[in-house]
Amino acid sequence: VQVVESGGGLVQPGGSLRLSCVASGFTFSRYAMSWHRQSPGKERELVAAITSAGGRTNYADSVKGRFTITRDNAKNTVYLQMNSLKPEDTAVYYCSAKFLDRSYWGQGTQVTVSS
Repeated sequence: VQVVESGGGLVQPGGSLRLSCVASGFTFSRYAMSWHRQSPGKERELVAAITSAGGRTNYADSVKGRFTITRDNAKNTVYLQMNSLKPEDTAVYYCSAKFLDRSYWGQGTQVTVSS
């Protein structure tokens, strides 16, 4: 099983980034997918989630209207489009897959929002 995030980097406040998460080794289309983030000294928090078929999404209040989660089951990939980024969005972003009692996590990708 592999869950690999990419797309992080340094961006100025107000800028945009798109994170990608490619999964392999399990039946991607059965799994709900989510993005989480963790910054130093803080607990990991849920940022956005999407159901297995992509019909429903939910977001943390802090990112509603700025972030969008989507998935492409044909490519085993989930995305997080992040717009209007703020310094407080700085964190390591993790991708997670969950189905019943199984869950898988990636290693994370760093997002830094700074001028």
